[in-house]
Amino acid sequence: MNGTAENAAHRSFASDNYAGVHPEVLAAIAEANVGHAPAYGADPWTARFGELARELFGDEAEAFPVFNGTGANVLSLQAALPRWGAVVCAETAHIHCDEGGAPEKMGGIKLLTVPTPDGKLTPELVERQAWGWGDEHRAQPLAVSISQTTELGTRYTPDEVRALAEHAHAHGMILHMDGSRLGNAAARLGCPLAAITSDAGVDVLSLGGTKNGLLGAEAVVAIRPSAAPGLPYLRKLNMQLGSKMRFISAQLLALYEGDLWLRSAAHANAMADRLSSGIVALTGSGTVPGLALAQPTESNAVFAAMPHAVRERARERFRFYDWPGDDSLVRLMCAFDTTPDDVDELLAAIAG
Repeated sequence: MNGTAENAAHRSFASDNYAGVHPEVLAAIAEANVGHAPAYGADPWTARFGELARELFGDEAEAFPVFNGTGANVLSLQAALPRWGAVVCAETAHIHCDEGGAPEKMGGIKLLTVPTPDGKLTPELVERQAWGWGDEHRAQPLAVSISQTTELGTRYTPDEVRALAEHAHAHGMILHMDGSRLGNAAARLGCPLAAITSDAGVDVLSLGGTKNGLLGAEAVVAIRPSAAPGLPYLRKLNMQLGSKMRFISAQLLALYEGDLWLRSAAHANAMADRLSSGIVALTGSGTVPGLALAQPTESNAVFAAMPHAVRERARERFRFYDWPGDDSLVRLMCAFDTTPDDVDELLAAIAG
């Protein structure tokens, strides 16, 4: 099968992971591909990314480029917790539902989940699992982990993150953020990255990149290094230490040193807005009985109730996911390279 022809024929709304690599990122990789450079992070690109992390997230921040988001999350939490520690997270959290048990199996980390209506934790919800300290029969709740944005496409405001951080710290717990779509949240809120991370009390951040146009690069940022000791050793132990790290760091620099992260995320959000508005219009017109927007669009994810016959029709042209656990819903994701024509063609396919 001709892969190029297949991709051209099937634009996808299944995930922003389906998108290619941003041309500016490819250019940065090519620019880093000159001569020899020290391995394992002792290169100028990684040194510069360390400086950039301090500029973005505070003077104490330490950055550790890694290969993927699961590795970043496991590494972050493993460094933050003793062997008897546990993590409070939403029942829908990526670390619970979509990482193949890696936090438990590879990190040895107990997850204490909480059901949430919108994928977001609150101090009150954290309290459901924040108990039992000193009880040798219970894994000790020592961290709270939140996703920004959440698996349901919702985003935390700076005040909501701050409230969780203060609550966690009052219990002697740390706050970890899975920031795989951090840029989409910041773009939607119109705030700098620090406003929803370091300034709001996040201790350890999994800094996303792949979902926002990188070839394959993420980073662990220890905003408060004392909260996650041992990261250099655990990164190697967890098979996340890249020998040719300059190519990972070059991608992260291309995304975060300027405004590429913001341009890409804002565009993906705008395409999601266009799509959700189109679904609302179709619903209002009665063109597609049973079609409805399931919740407000707060990032680059659109959740909609869609009849099965309509799904099959739309899937003749586009790929997207049925939402696990709710047979009535589909998830439609926009990416940095989604075009208005893509959105309009999907809406036309839904309309029939």
